[in-house]
Amino acid sequence: MVAEGAVLATGRIFGLDSQLLFDLLFQGIAVFILFLFVGYLLINPVRNALAKRQEKVQKDREDAEKDKAAAAEMKVQYEAKLAGVEQEKLEILSEARRKAVRNENDIIDEAKAEAGRIRASAEREAALEKEKVKEEVRVEIIGVASAMAGKMVAANMSPEKQEELLQETLDEIGDETWQSK
Repeated sequence: MVAEGAVLATGRIFGLDSQLLFDLLFQGIAVFILFLFVGYLLINPVRNALAKRQEKVQKDREDAEKDKAAAAEMKVQYEAKLAGVEQEKLEILSEARRKAVRNENDIIDEAKAEAGRIRASAEREAALEKEKVKEEVRVEIIGVASAMAGKMVAANMSPEKQEELLQETLDEIGDETWQSK
């Protein structure tokens, strides 16, 4: 009871007076307003900065995924091009071989044609040389036959007969029979 009497006499609860309660209430409201103010000035910008950063990180992740997908596609295209290059290389080599075989065949054909021309020319020259030798042999035979005939005629013939044969021979020379042989 003593405590009840103390509260009634002084007007305090737990020894608190109304001024102290008013100050506590006023300070509580001030702290609440301060928290709202600080929250508005500091916490909201920090939240906004964190949200922007999170959006940036998310965007960077998406960009990285897109870049990764693009790189994978480029890798596939590169590998396809490499396979195409290998095929193109084989085609170029095959074409080069075909050209080399054609060139070889052309060179062989040209060499055969040249050999044929040389052979034909040699055959013509041989035929001409043969004709020339025949003509020389014929002239020699005629010379030898003439010399032999001259000796035989001189030994067996009279001068009148020699004159007659000489005249016949001169007449024959004029007739082109000699020139046709």
